[in-house]
Order: sequence, then structure tokens, then C-alpha cells
Amino acid sequence: MPRTRLRIICALSIALAAGTVRASSSKFFQAATQADFLKGDVENLSVDARGQLTLGPAIDLIYQTAAPFVWAVTPSSDGAFFVGTGNEGKVYRVDASGKGTVFFDSAELEIHAMAPAPNGGLYVATSPDGKIYKVDRNGTAVTFFDPDDRYIWALAVNSRGDVFAGTGDKGVIYKITPDGKGTPFYSTKSTHATALAIDRSGNVLVGTESPGKVIRIDADGKGFVLLDTPYQEIRSLRFDDKGQLFAAALNGRPGGASPSTPGPAEPVAGETGRALVPSVSVSTEITSIAIVDGGAASTPSSASREDRRSSKGALYRIMPDGLWDLVWESRDDVPYDVTFDRAGAPIIATGNKGKLYRLEGEPLRPTLLTRASAQQVTAFYKDPRGQIYFATANPGKLFRVSSEHASRGTFESEPSDAQMVSTWGALSWRGTVPQGSRIELATRSGNTEPPDETWSAWSTNSFPTDGAAIASPKARYLQWRAVLTGNGAGPVLTSVTAAYLQRNLRPTVRSITVHPPGIVFQKPFTTGEPDLAGFGDQTTPDRRLSSAAQTTPGSSSSPALGRRTYQKGLQTFAWRADDENDDELVYSVLYRREGDTTWTPLRRDLEEPIFVWDTTLVPNGTYFVRIVASDSPANPANTALTGERDSSAFQIDHTPPAIVVGSVRTEGARTTIVFDVNDADSPVSRVEYSRDGGVHWTAVFPKDGIADSKTERYEVAIDGRIGDGGLTIRASDSMNNTDTKHVPAPEAGR
Repeated sequence: MPRTRLRIICALSIALAAGTVRASSSKFFQAATQADFLKGDVENLSVDARGQLTLGPAIDLIYQTAAPFVWAVTPSSDGAFFVGTGNEGKVYRVDASGKGTVFFDSAELEIHAMAPAPNGGLYVATSPDGKIYKVDRNGTAVTFFDPDDRYIWALAVNSRGDVFAGTGDKGVIYKITPDGKGTPFYSTKSTHATALAIDRSGNVLVGTESPGKVIRIDADGKGFVLLDTPYQEIRSLRFDDKGQLFAAALNGRPGGASPSTPGPAEPVAGETGRALVPSVSVSTEITSIAIVDGGAASTPSSASREDRRSSKGALYRIMPDGLWDLVWESRDDVPYDVTFDRAGAPIIATGNKGKLYRLEGEPLRPTLLTRASAQQVTAFYKDPRGQIYFATANPGKLFRVSSEHASRGTFESEPSDAQMVSTWGALSWRGTVPQGSRIELATRSGNTEPPDETWSAWSTNSFPTDGAAIASPKARYLQWRAVLTGNGAGPVLTSVTAAYLQRNLRPTVRSITVHPPGIVFQKPFTTGEPDLAGFGDQTTPDRRLSSAAQTTPGSSSSPALGRRTYQKGLQTFAWRADDENDDELVYSVLYRREGDTTWTPLRRDLEEPIFVWDTTLVPNGTYFVRIVASDSPANPANTALTGERDSSAFQIDHTPPAIVVGSVRTEGARTTIVFDVNDADSPVSRVEYSRDGGVHWTAVFPKDGIADSKTERYEVAIDGRIGDGGLTIRASDSMNNTDTKHVPAPEAGR
């Protein structure tokens, strides 16, 4: 027997033995794919494209600032780092040992971009009231460039020492010579110029916001759009060693944050597209780069643009020849920056859960590399040795990615919802555990989402790979935790399965439709002699289909029905029933005649919600049917439950009405016939006469104008005499029972 099937059977067996309530309809929570594992929280673990949970790289905390946001990281000439922050507009200098000091304190509140300056100095771009400062190696600052623009988002320096500044809220790029003389270099015709890079030929690459484009600008200031995305902003531009340009694009406000309340020095989000200065008291959301939900630039495919609106971010790869590919996209994570590992694989920094993704293979597929202990990973720096550093926000920290694996990692699943208080069965898992490694699992349960102090404590029992009973108390929600420990690559966890049994709930019969007498439905897609839906294997006299009744059934019929037709004496019932446990249901149909106190079974264990009754086997009268739904196929007899509903009253009548002729008299050129139509069980519905042996029929209406009772009087006046062949009267009741009466010509003189 395959190992997978064996584990499932073992888990099911333990589930059935776990509680006092037993049922065969156990359900399972399972995590076995990358998408499943990405829903949980990881610490020091990686999740590859195949859905394997492994020990991730060790993450070293280099420095923690006092600021909520770190926006930029730039190396110094002596091996230290400069860290640009918000909301106090400070630059910290962090040495190789991790000791940090304030290097520069600007008058503005945000530092979004920095770049190396000559002689070990630093260019620092601030916002709002955007300025560029030139700070020497001792921390002495002078104003290098002070444009009219409110924000400076990006800096880039070319080989000649010219500084390019991407600004907002007019989207102008400035070129500033080494002596501080700046002039407009290019107008992007966008709200903001958010990212800058310089290629090997000296061209300036700019990413814009509102709309999100990538533009290449030559030395003469001529722009060429390389990429017109359906996203609102290009957040970062990075070249790899092959000269390929990677562009991180995003939609909406990163992190889903709301703009802060405007103050005297704070921009209004609706006015500028960004709320740059969040209230310091709000440090759990990135509010300093909110983007107005505006329209994006047009593309040839408006449908694809609409699809992108539901995505939070993406990564594009632009080849040196201008061809581009969408290599990564996420509905959950917002990309802030991109860098490359020693093998050249792109690594993406994201929020709002601080995840780092590595793209591998061809086509590129994402691996969750690790998760930072912060909400957003905002910027990367890779040193000459290939070591990767990253900055974070909420809180503002600086980390280093180690080349070694972490020795211990933890995964917490998202709470799984059983929809109701349930009995937990077995927890089993699959994976590989090399010698010296270990995988430990624990569970907890509760009745609130998300977990809080009312949840049970994490269980202490162990779970072998083939499963063990979950000790957590009965509840609606279940969460599991895996702890992986080991040296080197360590263990690999590939799937976790938890069995549970919902409390059995009673099925509900929502409605019963009593179709008109004789209306039946052919089973769809049948061949040969048409079968009637719901008629089963009942025997009945040979019946011919009436083509006059072949119409499409209405939407009131619950099961999938075929062509509607007519067969006298048959009565169709259809119903709608459901079960909150999603148990398989079977149905019983019972009936009683009006005045009776007991129900008589018609059919048991029907699998489809439709039944056709041959009513010719019972006497005339008013009847009711009862539909009983049972979840017995999914539950033992002692725990199975039923739900029922009674139909409205309906009539069964096999007897045609009687036609009683009272008088036939001829007066001049007119013959008058007076007659009564009587029916013992059903109202008279239609009366008509024919003078030519039934070729043509003429409708007749009661003397009171409406056919609505079991006895009706009619008076028919026709022109001329009846004729030697007489006249034929035909009467039908509401159950389609029909009788005819021949009226001979009156004797002469009468």
C-alpha cells in the first residue's frame, strides 16, 4: 500500500478513536504546498517552490535604531554603513562591530535616499521641503541642492560625479554637477520620480509613480519608455551582473496603511500621492509612502491591467535589448527593493510581513528565503564580498544575511477554521530527518480568531510521522507549530495533516416544489427510450409523451432536470436540502391523505432530490407528502440525524367530470343548449364543443363567467340547427380528466 494512503488511513483511524462522538465524515486540514506554508508565520525557515519547509539562512542583527523606519543604506569608505531613517530625519553611522552613532541630523523628517560623495562624504536627500545635503566624513553638512520640489525620492551618481535626483510631486529629474549647480534634466510627466539607476552606457533609468513606468534617458535628455506597467509605482531599479534591469512595482499604499493626519509640515496624501510623515505614535504600519489609488497608464490589454489591480506587487526583468518579463507577482506582499545573491539569483525585500524571497530556476520560481523580525524590509546593500545586508521598518533595524543555515527554525500555521466546535483527530506529517536533526510539532485550539489569551496552551505531546491524537481541547479553530532543529541543511518538512470531526448537525429540507399534475422531466443526456428523472425503477403502463407539454422547466426545480414533458397520472416532487457538515444525504418520501393521522412510506433511500409518484394507485382526494433528509450515509445509525418538511396540499383525481344536458331548443335560426358539468373532486377548468366531429373546438364559459368550482352551468347558443350529426361537448377538470357528451339534433318542432 502506498505510504501516503497508509498515513491517511492511520490518521483517520486515530481520529475515529479520539472522541466519544464517531462518524465516517472526518475532514482534514492540510499544508502541503508553498501557498499553504506561506499563509503561516516563519522564523529562520525557508519555503521553496515545491512546498518544502527547511532551515533558512541565519540572520544577524547588526544595529537597531531609535527610529521606526530605515529607508536607505549606503556604505562608507572605511567599511561602516550609513543608515537613513524617519521620522526624525537622522543618518546613523554603524561601524563593523555594530556600534552606531548619529552621523547627521537634518531639519527635515524623512531621508529616503543617500549616495556616496567624494572624499568619504555622503549625499543625503530629505523630505518634505526636499533638499540634498553634502556631508563630509566628519559629519559636517552643507546644503548641496535646494529645489522647489517637496520630495526627493532617489539619488544616483554617474562616473563623472554628476548627481541625479528623482523628485515629486512634479516628477522632475535634476542633474547636479559636483559643484552643486542643478538644472532640470528630464520631466517624467508623472507625479513622482521614485527610483533611479545608471546603466553601463551612462544612460539614466528612472522609475515613476502615477503611472508606474520605467524610462531610459540618454545623455541629451531624450526619454524612451522601456516598461509601461499596470502598477502605480516603480519602487526600485537594480542591475544584475548580466546587465539585466529588475524593476519592483507595487499598487496602492504599501502595507495597506492609511495616511497620517496632516500637520503643519506634513503633506496631504490626496494632494501628493504620499503621506510622508506618519504620526510617531503609529509605528505598526508603514504610513510614510502611501500612494493615492489613482488611474494607471493605458496598455494594449485593459483586461490584464484590471487583473494587476488585485495584485499588491510584482518584479519585472528588462533585458539589455529592451525585452521584458514579469518574473514574480504577489497578492499578499509588497516589494520594496531587490538585490542578487552570489549565484546571481534575485532576492526581493517585501512587506507587510517582512519576507525575503529568492527567485530560482528558469522560469524563475520563488522561495521564501526567510522572514525578518520587522514588518517591512525596505532596502538592500551587498558588500564587495557578496554579503547581503537589509534594512527594515517597524521597527527600524539593520540585519545581515549569513551564509550559514540557522540551527533552529519555527513555523506557526494560520488558524484553521472547522466552522463549528469540533473533535480533533490525528496530526501526522511527512518529511526527512537526518541524523542529528529533529522536527517537533505542537497544537493549540480556541474559539476566537485570531488566537488570544483564551486559547489553550501549546500541547506537549509528540507526533510521530504516522500520526497521533491531538490533545488540544475541542474548539472551532486549530493551529499547529513545527520546530525544526539541526546542523547544516537540517530536516525537511513537506506536509502536515490534521483530522477533525465536526459536531453532527441536523440536515435541513429548505423547500418542496409540487409540480403540476402530469408534469415530468426526462433525465438529461440519455439515449434510447427517455428516462424520467425521479421515477426510478417504478413500473407503470405504457405512456406516450405529449408533445404539447414539451417546454423548458423553470428555475424552481432543484435537481438538474432535462426536457419537460407530460404523462397523465404522474406527480413530480422536487426539493432542496442541505447539511452544514457537508454530509452525503439520502431521502425518504412519505404521504398521507387529508384527514389521516399517519404517514405512509412511498420510497426510502433516494439519492436525488426528486421523486415521481404514480398516483393512479391511490384513490382520489387531497394529499400531502413529507420529505425526510438523513445524513445516515456519513454517520453511524446511533448518531445520524434527520430533517423533514411537509409539502403544501395537492389534489389527486382520476375521475372525469360528468356532463348533464338539461335542454336543447331551437328558436328561429338559433339553437340553445343548457347543460351542467359536475366533478366530485376537482374544479371544472375547461369546456368546449365541436360541430364537426372534433376537428374544430370552440370554448364555452360558465354562466357566472368563471370556471372555479366543481359544479358549473353552461348555456350555449349556436346559429342554425345542430344538424343530423348532433354536437359534441368536452369537459376537463383541473387534473386533466376529460369526459365527452354527444348531443343529438332535436326532433322537429322542438
